[in-house]
Amino acid sequence: MHGHFFHQLLTILTASAIVVALFHRLRMPATLGYLGAGVLIGPGMLGLVGQQEDITARAEFGVVFLLFSLGLEFSLSRVLAMRRLVFGLGGSQVLICTGAFFLIGRMAGLEVASALIIGGALALSSTAIVTRELGQRGELHARHGQVGVAILLFQDLASVLFLILIAALAGVAGDGLVMELGQTFLRGVALFLVLMAIGQWVLPRVFFEVAKTRSEELFVLTALVVALLAAVATEHFGLSMALGGFIAGMMLGESHYRHQIEAEIRPFRDVLLGIFFVSVGMLLDLGMLLRHWHWVLLLTAGLLIFKTALITMLGWVFGEDRITGLRAALVLAQGGEFGFAMLALAGSYALVDFTQSSVVLAVIILTMAVTPLMVRYNAYLAERVVKPRPRTGIVPQNTQLMAESTHALHDHVIICGFGRVGQAVGRILRREDIPYVAIDEDPTRVNEVSVAGENIHFGDAKLRAVLEALGIERARMAVISFSDFPQAMSILRQLRTLRPDLPVLVRTADDRNLEQLQAAGATEVVPETLEASLTLASHVLAMLDMPLERVTESIQGVREERYRLLHGYFHGRRSRVTDAQGQALEVLHAVALPDGARAVGRRLDELGLEKIGASVQAVRHPDGTEREPEPELELGQGDVVILHGSAHQVESAEVRLLRG
Repeated sequence: MHGHFFHQLLTILTASAIVVALFHRLRMPATLGYLGAGVLIGPGMLGLVGQQEDITARAEFGVVFLLFSLGLEFSLSRVLAMRRLVFGLGGSQVLICTGAFFLIGRMAGLEVASALIIGGALALSSTAIVTRELGQRGELHARHGQVGVAILLFQDLASVLFLILIAALAGVAGDGLVMELGQTFLRGVALFLVLMAIGQWVLPRVFFEVAKTRSEELFVLTALVVALLAAVATEHFGLSMALGGFIAGMMLGESHYRHQIEAEIRPFRDVLLGIFFVSVGMLLDLGMLLRHWHWVLLLTAGLLIFKTALITMLGWVFGEDRITGLRAALVLAQGGEFGFAMLALAGSYALVDFTQSSVVLAVIILTMAVTPLMVRYNAYLAERVVKPRPRTGIVPQNTQLMAESTHALHDHVIICGFGRVGQAVGRILRREDIPYVAIDEDPTRVNEVSVAGENIHFGDAKLRAVLEALGIERARMAVISFSDFPQAMSILRQLRTLRPDLPVLVRTADDRNLEQLQAAGATEVVPETLEASLTLASHVLAMLDMPLERVTESIQGVREERYRLLHGYFHGRRSRVTDAQGQALEVLHAVALPDGARAVGRRLDELGLEKIGASVQAVRHPDGTEREPEPELELGQGDVVILHGSAHQVESAEVRLLRG
């Protein structure tokens, strides 16, 4: 039995790794890859995994940990502040969707119970996919993300009521439907209050004691136990385990341990959640899909269009602007994982027949499959359907207004990107009475900043017409403060095309793209991480009573060497070797040369390390002296060669130093 389970688990993990790696190369969402892997190995195709109930049950813990992480970000005070959205907008969406799909089902000849259950299943959205994708894209706390999460919270509560309703329709609720719903509501409120009291008074003391041990293992175990105990408690009282995970997160959301907890459980959450999505993909019956493909496609399109239109209109009714309402609607248009539980329970009570359940199941899975793409492109789609409405006199990319407002500016600075860094630059320029004009692509930020009296315009700084309207020919300098490297490169190239002589300062997060920006024409490149290191180092030298002139000379020397001294760093156990986009980060790696190493007795220029892409930062001799890596430097036994490059490059260079 156990061997069969682990065989299935190994198959799922192997298929997931292969398919997700392929989807990553194709720049497609990982969630879509997990669903694809499930379809591939499921009974409908290769049949490598048959009965997956055990794996699905274990994978549901992934949803528990997902909502636990979500609860960490949404404290009780925040949820109460969102009650209008949670209960007003969320409640309206569930009621109207369920009622509409119920009427459609009745018109199609379904029984009352079947139509009501299918309507409720289709009214719910996927908490797992939506929160995962929004979180990965950094949109969870954007306005449309908050609206979406508010609706999802009510849907999670409604799913519990739907499960009770199914039991009542099957005649197993002995005290009647209303009595059963009332008892469940009271149990839920009582349990919620008890858990929140524990989170307020008990858990902070527990985690304080755990933190004093400085044991990472104990900290992770405690967080896992808290999440699972809350999930088991809610399940015991007839509520969903996912809801328990969310309440557990809320219990700890007010504590200062929440960031560490979220970071520690992320690996467990992501792996289990991936298995959950694979198990969802395995439920898709391709044979049934082919037999009823016209109904499945019609219902899939109808569900996406109806929920998008409904949530958009409800968003407008509840005071959201048109763009926010449509973006929230696009990310919530799918069916959800709680729909599977409803259909499974209804099937066990024979309230929904197999064909009806299979068609609805296929519709939910297909809508879940397209959700990652809808989340990724929600802003693009919304702006194509609903043009942003100008506010406070802002006309998007109206170059005529830009030109009129900047025609009097001479020897000014153009700030491309007016986030935190751009605003800091603007404040210093304003204090020194240096004229400047800013350009940004965030309409909300532009509106707020313009109300504050700043000279800012909405537009795309990559466009020639926009830069000309900002007075590029009369400008004294340009500052590119966007952290996104491709965007910064595009703006830099356009600036160089229009004004080859214009000084351009570019801000970057680190030094990975420093040489490319310099080659593209950047006058100065300021890596934030390295500049922060230099600032800290200057304070250290000053506190060591080094003369101010010497401190300034030392720090400026590093800048003049293009930060070569600071390139890369020695990574630790928790350090990443790739960034969020999968690009290799630069690292430092020390290689000691033992007796018999290939590099002993050879000069650096004979080793060909530059062909690999790695460079030698320094060479330290056994006596403690350090030498510059001159090409003619001969290496000896016991020398330590400090390599610089990507993880792959320094590993290849180490092999060449040791084995040739």
